[in-house]
Amino acid sequence: MTAPADTSERKPSNLLLRVISAAVMAPVAIGVAYLGGWVFAVFWVLAALAVLWEWIGLVAGRDHRLMLVSCGGAIVAAAVLAWTDHPVAAVLLIVLGALAASIFVPRTQRLWIVAGIGYAGSMMLAPIVLRGEDWTGFAAIVLLFAVVWTTDVLAYFTGRAIGGPKLMPSVSPKKTWSGAVGGTIGAIVASWAVATMFGGLNIAAIAAVAFVLSIVSQAGDLLESQVKRHFNAKDASQLIPGHGGVMDRLDGFWAAVIVAVAIGLWRGGFDEPARGLLIW
Repeated sequence: MTAPADTSERKPSNLLLRVISAAVMAPVAIGVAYLGGWVFAVFWVLAALAVLWEWIGLVAGRDHRLMLVSCGGAIVAAAVLAWTDHPVAAVLLIVLGALAASIFVPRTQRLWIVAGIGYAGSMMLAPIVLRGEDWTGFAAIVLLFAVVWTTDVLAYFTGRAIGGPKLMPSVSPKKTWSGAVGGTIGAIVASWAVATMFGGLNIAAIAAVAFVLSIVSQAGDLLESQVKRHFNAKDASQLIPGHGGVMDRLDGFWAAVIVAVAIGLWRGGFDEPARGLLIW
């Protein structure tokens, strides 16, 4: 959940809104992850539908209700399949939904809409697959939150305090290399705290995973900044006070959870993706 590209220009009052919103959202996200089950699935379905609404608004405008309903229906149905332990069928349904939606949009918007369904669908599917129904899944989600949130916060404040060369000025003019390094170091420290809290984890391996996920989360932030720049938008929407849209909050988490699930599936398969991510 990474900061928008122009955070260093935020006014103090807007920064206060960001802090208040984060203070509300963080406990809710952790509490939902702790509960797991259908509560966790519904939470990420709603997040994915919000992302889909924002993406379609950026690409095609807000008056495409039929497209939103049809694409959203595919995401909801895929969530049911994922929650009932049919993740491969869920992926196929999202792909079919994307292909179906592409038929009803102009050619110039077709690839963008397909990408948006994939973006929102993976935003829903990856956390559900990783969380599963056991305690290891909760630990994996907590690790992701710790890495992404710490990267976000420390990148912001380190960049403001130190400054220096820009990370990618053509995409996000205010981000710096010092902020990127500070955020990554903070994520590694946060991963050590999570590994210590849950116990039984290889701290060096978890730190290496955190290093990778921190870099990936920052890449996700830059990718979303590029999308918004392409469509001349400052924020994906104004759903979250002080933060912009749901996409603006979940861009880094989306990228990190995709890579985390890939690592987990590679090492643990669909039966134990969280153990594949955490146990080395």
